[in-house]
Amino acid sequence: MIRSFRKHLYFWVIAGIIVGAVIGALSPAFGASLRPLGEGFISLIKMLIAPVIFCTVVLGIAGAGDLKKVGRVGGKALLYFEVVSTIALAIGLLVGNTLKPGKGFNVDPSTLDAGSTFDIARRASEQSFASFVLHLIPKTVFDAFTGGGDLLQVLLVAVLFGFAMNRIGDRGKHVHQFVESASHIFFGMVNAVMLLAPLGACGSMAFTIGTYGFKALHPMLALMGSFYLTCGLFIVGVLGLVAAALGFNIFRFLSYIKDELLTVLGTSSSETALAPLMEKLERLGCSKSVVGLVIPSGYSFNLDGTNIYLTLSILFLSQALGIPLTLGEQLSILGVAMLTSKGASGVTGAGFVTLAATLAVVPKIPVAGLALILGIDRFMSEARALTNIIGNGVATIVVSAWEGELDSRKLKQELRKTY
Repeated sequence: MIRSFRKHLYFWVIAGIIVGAVIGALSPAFGASLRPLGEGFISLIKMLIAPVIFCTVVLGIAGAGDLKKVGRVGGKALLYFEVVSTIALAIGLLVGNTLKPGKGFNVDPSTLDAGSTFDIARRASEQSFASFVLHLIPKTVFDAFTGGGDLLQVLLVAVLFGFAMNRIGDRGKHVHQFVESASHIFFGMVNAVMLLAPLGACGSMAFTIGTYGFKALHPMLALMGSFYLTCGLFIVGVLGLVAAALGFNIFRFLSYIKDELLTVLGTSSSETALAPLMEKLERLGCSKSVVGLVIPSGYSFNLDGTNIYLTLSILFLSQALGIPLTLGEQLSILGVAMLTSKGASGVTGAGFVTLAATLAVVPKIPVAGLALILGIDRFMSEARALTNIIGNGVATIVVSAWEGELDSRKLKQELRKTY
């Protein structure tokens, strides 16, 4: 059992965290010098943000099929996604402001950003709304990817590209296949980079403990606890109420998909359970066409766990770095996260990629601050993935019922088998 456990990246991330903490405690100076390991890993992740999100968004839109045929279902699904995703983002802000998991960390931003943090924040505060909107439009299509890595520009190009590819139908088949193949390659690159996560976690933890001492562990544990609590409240409270409105029990549903949840828990990726989840939803009485539309698009547009993670983590970094955010700034972050979260996927590490992307668009908080949570990100990925897959399962049942294509009798019969 131990030998098989060591084959999992999870084991090595834990080992990296422990080794980093020991190094930082026994030799603070040497631990602080390992900062480049964590920063290097973050840079590799940032390098892949634009192509990964472009491919994911394009395939998410194109995966809806013929827009004329599925426009009604797609519209209902997107409306539900936006409402529930916004609630998830708002809950993250609410819990972050209430529990304040990063309060008392007192990290000097200049030690993370070489003194440039405040200059970036100043430039961001001077930007008007009009200039912000105009900045969303890149000078050229390729400039969105090479002109500074602005994710919102990438999102704009991806949405237009996916829409156009849908409109031309079969003539875009080869382009679709190319984007899909490119997506597999880029996600393969992400997976390869994630193999360096233990090294990055070791360096980040060594730097954190070496620089700030073991007092740094307290707010990190507080962040983890706050995040798991928030995900639980969202599943039981928000999704539970939605399930009750449709006449089924959320706990019975969780029991029904327990095999898929265990798979997700073991891999930290909701994508690994996509196919069996679709099969089970059809057995629950959802129509095949609705399942085929809602689940794939939900993996790009309905990531509730990732949404909670984004706003809660940003507030944690704000509190830990001593960079207060006004209500207006928090609402703007919520708006930006509504866009950037659409580029996240179910693969391991995607939530961290999206968090880096969100910080890149809201530069008041330095992206380098991600080093503070890198060591525990892996521990939060399970909750992200679990919340995402549960949210997409409930969304499929909702849209099926909304379309009048849900067999309620079959739903109740199947869920009775769970106990």
